[in-house]
Amino acid sequence: MAKANLHPAPIEEDSDIERLLGYNLKRAYMIVRDDFRRQVEQSILSPRAFSVLTLIVETQGLTQSDVARKLGIERSGLVAIIDDLEGKGLAQRRAVPGDRRSQALMATAQGCALHSETMARVDAHEKALLAPFTPAEREQFLALLRKFRAAHEEEDT
Repeated sequence: MAKANLHPAPIEEDSDIERLLGYNLKRAYMIVRDDFRRQVEQSILSPRAFSVLTLIVETQGLTQSDVARKLGIERSGLVAIIDDLEGKGLAQRRAVPGDRRSQALMATAQGCALHSETMARVDAHEKALLAPFTPAEREQFLALLRKFRAAHEEEDT
């Protein structure tokens, strides 16, 4: 697991690039993504598949459209992820009564077990990444990210 540097060298803030939101979000995302991959490398789940499986485990019976909307994934891209989860015995599609076009997504027992095991690793990964923050800073950081998302996701709908 990547150990957070609790005493990082200061970042040169007078650079134009360091003041850019997109640049900082991308750099932070790369750190999170790379450490996530290291932590779940023993798992058979990609970050996107883990997100899909998490939603299915938490809310059995969501439709593919519901999952695509919640994760901001194109339905065509989601189909491949669901196919992969289904092929590995982690999820299954079931017909939705009264709607022949929709399929409900259900996690299998194997999917629930793998999700639980992987979630423990993901929790440890996030705890390590957020170690430089105090508990109050962690709460504030995540709250600000959620506020940013909520403000801009509403614009897209």
